[in-house]
Amino acid sequence: MFFFNPHWDYDKTTDETSAVRALVASVDLSPDARTRIVAQAAGWVTQIRTQGKTGLMDTFLAQYGLSTDEGVALMCLAEALLRVPDTITIDVLIEDKVAPSDWSRHIGRSSSPLVNASTW
Repeated sequence: MFFFNPHWDYDKTTDETSAVRALVASVDLSPDARTRIVAQAAGWVTQIRTQGKTGLMDTFLAQYGLSTDEGVALMCLAEALLRVPDTITIDVLIEDKVAPSDWSRHIGRSSSPLVNASTW
């Protein structure tokens, strides 16, 4: 199993491409190990898809798909929050992504009380 290498020299200002390349280069996996990892990941995906249960994330995605402005805003926000260094920037980013959307048109349209409450 691969874990983050605490000895890798990095800082918060390292750009993503450089960081990923350095991490990939630091992992010494045999072709057999890579094949096992891919097979295990594919098994997890298959298991999740065949469970038949709708999870909370699926419910949110059903209401806020990428075909809506709100869905795109939420996806951009989630991706951007992975890179935000401080709470002040997080607050500004949330306001920037959430405020312009028309959330009211989604109120009460989901079968999930949690999604409806989040919309409100």
